[in-house]
Amino acid sequence: MAAKKASLTSRNPELIRGIRKYSRSKMYHKRGIWAIKAKHGGVFPRHEPKAAPPKPAEKPPKFYPADDVKTPIPNHRKHKPTKLRPSITPGTVLILLAGRFMGKRVVFLKQLPSGLLLVTGPFKINGVPLRRVNQAYVIGTSTKIDISVVDVEKFDDKYFTKEKKKKTKKSEGEFFDTEKEATKALPQEKKDDQKTVDAQLIKAIEAVPDLKAYLGARFSLRAGMKPHELVF
Repeated sequence: MAAKKASLTSRNPELIRGIRKYSRSKMYHKRGIWAIKAKHGGVFPRHEPKAAPPKPAEKPPKFYPADDVKTPIPNHRKHKPTKLRPSITPGTVLILLAGRFMGKRVVFLKQLPSGLLLVTGPFKINGVPLRRVNQAYVIGTSTKIDISVVDVEKFDDKYFTKEKKKKTKKSEGEFFDTEKEATKALPQEKKDDQKTVDAQLIKAIEAVPDLKAYLGARFSLRAGMKPHELVF
């Protein structure tokens, strides 16, 4: 018969589940870790990693693929722009259903090449800046504004893209630094663009009675309101 392997027993047996016989400091002395540290100047000895062996030269494959290897068929389909709902036209007041500005009313300016909607509060009235929104997360209302005087030609998807930061390794001092990094301020060019659009849009809004107060109010459902019976 083969000899039975000796059972491994812990130096710190478990009395009950989760509780050991000896404390952490007791085991520190029991295992002799203090002596190892004292022998090497108060730190654990570190061994330099062994150099990786050189990779063997790649051998040529024993078998070669046959002539009838399947290759993926290239996709030559042209991108079709997202179709807008009939209720969403330039100048229509929309209600945002999700995101940071949920419940706010915004003015639809135009559809971007990506299919997203370019909207604004304007910022001076309800705090919603120029931003992109998916039409799945808005409700189109019957209220409409004449935005023929608003110039939105320069706004496209590239205007809203952010620069990617390259990740760099932090030093030990930077890793344990508790000071918060300063938040990146909005470029002055985008602030000026927002003011220009707001100035043009507010003129059209002030021409309609009570429209300014309507855009500044947040939409919400109250007790007794039936969403399927509401007319926007």
